[in-house]
Amino acid sequence: MNKQISKHNNVTRWSTISRCLPQFHFEDVSSLTFDIDWACDEILADCINLVESYNIPATWFVTHDTPLLSRLRDNNNFELGIHPNFNNLLNGPCNTQSIDKIIDDLLNLVPEAVSVRSHSMVQSSRLQDVFSKKGLIFDCNHFIPEQSKIVLKPWSLWNGLIKVPHFWEDDVFCLYPKGTEPDLLLSREGLKVFDFHPIHVFLNTESIERYENSRNVHHDASQLIDYRFPGHGVRNQLLNLIKTHDNDK
Repeated sequence: MNKQISKHNNVTRWSTISRCLPQFHFEDVSSLTFDIDWACDEILADCINLVESYNIPATWFVTHDTPLLSRLRDNNNFELGIHPNFNNLLNGPCNTQSIDKIIDDLLNLVPEAVSVRSHSMVQSSRLQDVFSKKGLIFDCNHFIPEQSKIVLKPWSLWNGLIKVPHFWEDDVFCLYPKGTEPDLLLSREGLKVFDFHPIHVFLNTESIERYENSRNVHHDASQLIDYRFPGHGVRNQLLNLIKTHDNDK
């Protein structure tokens, strides 16, 4: 399959991962990404509804089959990547899985995918070579926190794979005592890739304890809604970010 990395020849204020090519300039470019992380359909739909209501581009890293993949594909602002889980291979002997099978199973679901972010950001030179051989183009497994103040941009690896780093992640946001306000994040120089998870958006997570304490109902949205944080959490952070996109129109 010949994959298209982008229908566009430049990046815009808000871009999907497939537009993040090293030769472009990234003074004022942001990208929303979502690791689906096996969210149930009700929780995933809640996140899609929120993003769609602001007509903003986003990249969704897929973990499993769901009827909502068709909805994501039908939105021209969205693109799909894959989110393979290699953790079981790290935990000990596994007779039913291999690197190739894990990747192939996801590419059978999302054959158009050109980007990958591993669950837990597992990466290695071996994995990067396998990603490239499977036709993937963008490796999004590099997290460099915004607190580092490092100016980010994509770069190319020896095998042609393009590394696209992210600087903000919702679960890390919950670990720092005070996060940076969205307007200051967006005023930063360089590429600004944000990594959200539908479960944290639904919970409006402000602490990892809230997430852990609600684990037993993570696949029951009718019960999980009772755990949603009423103050400023991940959902507010996402809303504040995408409202800036609405104001930029």
